[in-house]
Amino acid sequence: MSDAILRIENVHTDIAQYHILHGVDLQVPRGAVTMLLGRNGVGKTTTLRTIIGHWPAREGRIVFDGDDITALKTSERARAGIGYVPEDMGIFSDLTVEENMVLAAASGPLDTGRRDRIFEAFPPLRTFWRSPAGTLSGGQKQMLSIARAMAEERRLFLIDEPTKGLAPAIVSTMAGALRDLKRQGASILLVEQNFAVAKALGDFAAVMDDGRIVWAGEMEQLATDAGLQERLMGLSMEAG
Repeated sequence: MSDAILRIENVHTDIAQYHILHGVDLQVPRGAVTMLLGRNGVGKTTTLRTIIGHWPAREGRIVFDGDDITALKTSERARAGIGYVPEDMGIFSDLTVEENMVLAAASGPLDTGRRDRIFEAFPPLRTFWRSPAGTLSGGQKQMLSIARAMAEERRLFLIDEPTKGLAPAIVSTMAGALRDLKRQGASILLVEQNFAVAKALGDFAAVMDDGRIVWAGEMEQLATDAGLQERLMGLSMEAG
């Protein structure tokens, strides 16, 4: 793939005594949504955390927009233009929504234009702007988590299961916001268990098993081939 914003080459990652990633090779195309799929426990979250630098790669390379970032600190990777939205949301419950956003805008004040785009994507955040983040619903907290990653200019977003446990109406809002991010030129690597969301959002997909990428291609090919889904993930998700 000639225009990949992110390349992961033969990456191995250990957590304590456990060897989790076994030579991951993955390319994330620029300006597209790439779904990272697979059963629980196969290494998807570890892959995102290795890319952002929370866990170091023992072997292999991570190349972001042409630069080798394998040895960079997490803060340096963030400054390079990578935003990370963890599954546990990573918000400060005792601070207001506004204060959470101010902290996320590390390079300076959150400008009005960016704030308004965030409000357009997630209207509840305008309503609860000065409310403690801990009082938000689960869906609203997830909106804030993604909004925090949008507080600065990012070229790549790593997002871990943004729709997990959310009501269908909130899932729809989340999907719409992620489409808007893509329209603004962002590239997205998205871990998602909801296959209906994956089909609706994904341009490309990569399937993991046992710490490796076992298939990669266009999302449409995976979404329309029940036999391929069953072979790769153990069950047909055609009805999902």
